[in-house]
Amino acid sequence: MDLTTFIQAAGYAGVTGIVFAESGLLVGFFLPGDSLLFTAGLLASQGYFNIYWLVALTAVAAVVGDNVGYGFGHKWGRRLFDKKDGRFFKRENLIKAEKFYEEYGAKTIVLARFMPFIRTFAPIVAGIGKMDYRTFFRYNLIGGVLWAAGMTLAGYWLGQIVPGVDRYLLPIIALIVIASVIAPAREYLAQKRSKK
Repeated sequence: MDLTTFIQAAGYAGVTGIVFAESGLLVGFFLPGDSLLFTAGLLASQGYFNIYWLVALTAVAAVVGDNVGYGFGHKWGRRLFDKKDGRFFKRENLIKAEKFYEEYGAKTIVLARFMPFIRTFAPIVAGIGKMDYRTFFRYNLIGGVLWAAGMTLAGYWLGQIVPGVDRYLLPIIALIVIASVIAPAREYLAQKRSKK
């Protein structure tokens, strides 16, 4: 089943649930958040969704999801560093998020929204690091709204101005995926160079 068909079948509840899971649950790191939001916005431009409801629901799901991640990190997160790698959990991803958090501080909560893998682990690391909750919530609100509304409205806007854009959905999603891994890739290469 392709992403478009899945989103149409899943509806508001499915899209909202996936955004929540990717933002707040450890198992959500492999979910296609960016491409999901973009495609849902594109479908909204074709009348499958109401864009206002879609933006509101996904933004709330993103913000609440990160709050759940923060709460988990605050209460139980430190134990994750002792956990062995499993099928879904990679300790390496948690360590990367922690380093990213140490380097960029509270801004990480906003920046991480646009970075796969880091997005899922950043709120957990913020909870582990005992970031002040009011500070976390403020940055989380900004990041969640920017990401959910930005990706969804980008799809909606493109669907409105480019006739038949759905025919080019796969290349567009490929570009989104490539763009979202550029920052982590640059970070990884920079770390390798600094080690040398």
